[in-house]
Amino acid sequence: MVKVNENYLKLPGSYLFAEIGRRVARFKQENPEANIIRLGIGDVTRPLPDAVINSLHQAVDEMADIKTFRGYGPEQGYEFLIQKVIDYDYKPLGIELGQDEVFISDGAKCDVGNIQEIFGIDNIVAVTDPVYPVYIDTNVMAGRTGDFNETGEFEKIVYLSCNAENNFVPELPKERVDMIYLCYPNNPTGMTLSKDELKKWVDYAKDNKAVILYDSAYEAYIQEKDVLHSIFEIEGAKEVAIEFRSFSKNAGFTGTRCA
Repeated sequence: MVKVNENYLKLPGSYLFAEIGRRVARFKQENPEANIIRLGIGDVTRPLPDAVINSLHQAVDEMADIKTFRGYGPEQGYEFLIQKVIDYDYKPLGIELGQDEVFISDGAKCDVGNIQEIFGIDNIVAVTDPVYPVYIDTNVMAGRTGDFNETGEFEKIVYLSCNAENNFVPELPKERVDMIYLCYPNNPTGMTLSKDELKKWVDYAKDNKAVILYDSAYEAYIQEKDVLHSIFEIEGAKEVAIEFRSFSKNAGFTGTRCA
């Protein structure tokens, strides 16, 4: 008889954004004239820019020609695209990366959810609080978190409070942790970290042999000069951090996956 993953049953409810969508739809049905300001999932509100549309048309034409048709692409991404990422996203920041250090996927959300699969289940996970739910949900299903308790937290997760009292900047864990999820600019608070603040996390990871899973999906919104666009701008961060990037915010194509 097939059995369900017992860890999946520890999740207190459905995926947060799916539940928000259901509640909004129900409210809209009951209040058809209401003007709803949506603070749920970050989606686009305008059509795709011409550069994207033209490239998509060109790609479709290439698939119709025997000379330019492509089947499955390289598992880690096309070399020309990897090089573009290196040249335009990292070299201007003074960061040197090799072709084998950049991976093209079907989106940062999938990556931040799946990356935990390469780590052992005994690792201790730390997340900022509040937090993007994917970080926690995937670790729950993997079996790293223990049970959901009466305080609304999972027993084995280390929660790093972000509130008005600490200016929404989390303190370093008092205990040793192994996997640290950081998202800056932060989702959902919008807070950023200065270079000195981010360096503290890199130093902590080095001292404790931990890994930082750094979600920089909202990097395009950074305007302050003292806020870094990549954790790899910190010396030695490549030794302890994995960075997740996205084009859905600066290019506006959340519904188009670049894989």
